[in-house]
Amino acid sequence: MAAVTRTATVLPAAIDSVSVDADARSIVLGGPSSDVVFVDFGGSRQKLSGTVSNEAGRLVVRVPLLQSRWRSAVLPAQSGEYVLLGAALAATAELPAPQLIEGVTRVRFERRGESLVVILEPPLTDRERGPLQQAALESDYRATRYAPINAVFFESFYGRNASCNPLAIDREIARQRPMTTRYWSVADASVEVPEGAVAIINGSAEWWRVRGSARLLVVNDWLRKRYKPRRHQRVLQTWHGTMLKKLALSRSGQGIRAAIATVLESRRWNVLLAQNDYSRRVFRRAYAYLGPVWEVGYPRDDVLLSGDAAAVRARLGIPEGVTVLLYAPTWRDDRPDHVDHLDVAQFARELGDGYVTLIRGHSRTLLPGEDVHAEGVLDVTGFPDVSQLFLVADALITDYSSVMFDFTVTGKPLFFFTPDLEHYRRTLRGVYFDLLEVAPGPVVPEIGTLVDLVRRRNEIAPEFAARYDAWRARFNPRDDGGAAERVVARLIAEGLLG
Repeated sequence: MAAVTRTATVLPAAIDSVSVDADARSIVLGGPSSDVVFVDFGGSRQKLSGTVSNEAGRLVVRVPLLQSRWRSAVLPAQSGEYVLLGAALAATAELPAPQLIEGVTRVRFERRGESLVVILEPPLTDRERGPLQQAALESDYRATRYAPINAVFFESFYGRNASCNPLAIDREIARQRPMTTRYWSVADASVEVPEGAVAIINGSAEWWRVRGSARLLVVNDWLRKRYKPRRHQRVLQTWHGTMLKKLALSRSGQGIRAAIATVLESRRWNVLLAQNDYSRRVFRRAYAYLGPVWEVGYPRDDVLLSGDAAAVRARLGIPEGVTVLLYAPTWRDDRPDHVDHLDVAQFARELGDGYVTLIRGHSRTLLPGEDVHAEGVLDVTGFPDVSQLFLVADALITDYSSVMFDFTVTGKPLFFFTPDLEHYRRTLRGVYFDLLEVAPGPVVPEIGTLVDLVRRRNEIAPEFAARYDAWRARFNPRDDGGAAERVVARLIAEGLLG
């Protein structure tokens, strides 16, 4: 597969005018048309490209703030910093004042030496952005007696995407209860929400209103102290994976404040989902959780038995005949911005032709770090839903991530690359069981060994067949494609969903 490269845009070498066209939802750059260079214009996880025209002897570049990623719908660019490289900002250039483009983004500009930096932020109004405004909105939220509405408030990974168990439950509610309003909490307007759902920007006045009035909240991570329970509300905590690494109260060295916060958080949940009996028991201990646990399988894994792998492959631009390897490591507490513990560039070089390696960082690494650009590598950290990636992967390479418990639903080969195994399980995080004793695939610390085993994956599969079957019996007994349907049916039966 060809190397993934940054988009180059023709620009004048010296930018002397910068403006925002709010009606066209674009940034407009201009300069002399005589001296032209190729530059990149982008941030760490998304690149923006523009169109070039010659107008009255000047080169004008329009950079749309609505872009398509992964062949998806056209959406606002994600929040972050975008640096213009290869073209200097003229000393005489005046930068426009910050501007809100309603429903799209808030744009502001900075000069850093001769560089132009565009900073995109969530489209919050002046009455919504900033700590003082948020404190006032939260105070109103706590004091207001909201009338309940027949709606569901969804949030996945703090609004960074619409994915995981909440997404699968959303799809099933849309099928069984199409008249129920489905709101999605999103970090900014770049997050694509399911068809028919309503996106609400985290921290907006509407976000606070829905958070206080929706009858049901479906989340896969902490609600945090900003949530105040209401009599008419129930919280379905789906969590985001069965666990190898220790969680919450199970971790050593946790202080009293962290322990109190953990217990208070679990008291906000009315129902907790568990993929299997093992995770149910871990949740009870790790969160001192006393409420009901629905052990029904994981809704996010339903798609692994019914999804369209060809459509996902086309969306990623992967040609036919190429073997797809998905490398999906967990994050490290001591290096939260580091994703590539394998060195996928070297791994891809050693594998040679006929392979593409997808690298997928943990949800906590969506904002820090930059995409990997290398021959035979495609960085999919910003791809919205990892479950879709399981469909196209011919094999998974992970370490201590919960993806190990989902991917085995597919029956495809699994490899564990763990060069820091002893440090991770004894010092850094700790684990609930010995992976070496039960792993459904090879556990290796060196790239060379991993390359050899991946090439021989069909040959070595029989060696791990018994372990693979035992793993699935323990961790995937209810992952039969119907978990979301069971969850929604129970929500209805117990009066949690109108």
